[in-house]
Amino acid sequence: MASSDENLKLAAVAGGEGPTPPGKPMILGQKVIDKGAEMLQSLKPVKQFKQHICSFALYGHDLTRQIETHHYCARLNQDFLQCAVYNTDDSSAHLIGVEYIVSDSIFNKLPPEEQKLWHSHAHEIKSGLLASPRVPEMLQKKELDDLSKTYGKFWCTWQVDRGDRLPLGAPALMMSPQGVNLGMVHPDLVKKRDDKYRFSSEELKESRLGVEVPESTNPNADYWMKHGTGFAIDVVETVMKLRAPFP
Repeated sequence: MASSDENLKLAAVAGGEGPTPPGKPMILGQKVIDKGAEMLQSLKPVKQFKQHICSFALYGHDLTRQIETHHYCARLNQDFLQCAVYNTDDSSAHLIGVEYIVSDSIFNKLPPEEQKLWHSHAHEIKSGLLASPRVPEMLQKKELDDLSKTYGKFWCTWQVDRGDRLPLGAPALMMSPQGVNLGMVHPDLVKKRDDKYRFSSEELKESRLGVEVPESTNPNADYWMKHGTGFAIDVVETVMKLRAPFP
């Protein structure tokens, strides 16, 4: 079972329609329990997500598979962000993965083998593909300057574009859009996003001519661009450590 498998099948499970997960509708009693827990618990980690960023991602093992992504990000410090990634910004959105974002100063200290799993963000920002819906561009200038120098590692755990109604198989490593043929996002996908939020990626691109980007990116990032190969996760059986962690 690998992240690059194209035809994983879900055994028939009753309930749900279309892309929604199988299962029975939420009952009133469950809603009451959830509401009570919401009132009593702090949910501090979740409340740290302050930004919504919409962009696109490409599967690292098949760049022709491209998806719209919605990243809800929490900044732990000036050099590190962690993002929960959803397929839409609707209330019924599916949590499809997680992305970690680090500054160039942290990225350049990572081992070379680790750096191969990361992608750059400069093109994504300069091209207008990355956007913060409903936030005026003039308010984002400093944030865009900072993000353009960052690197991300994005694992997709739910391949909704494959039609999966549940998270199936191994996680897939995702890549960012780039300005070369294989890294370009399909125009129809971009137009659909732009029409929804009533802005133009081309206009965002024009407005970002002054955004500061690094003269070059670390050669180990965006590994596929230099080497023509990607990465896929294969799940294999392994011998377990059977010794108890305590006497």
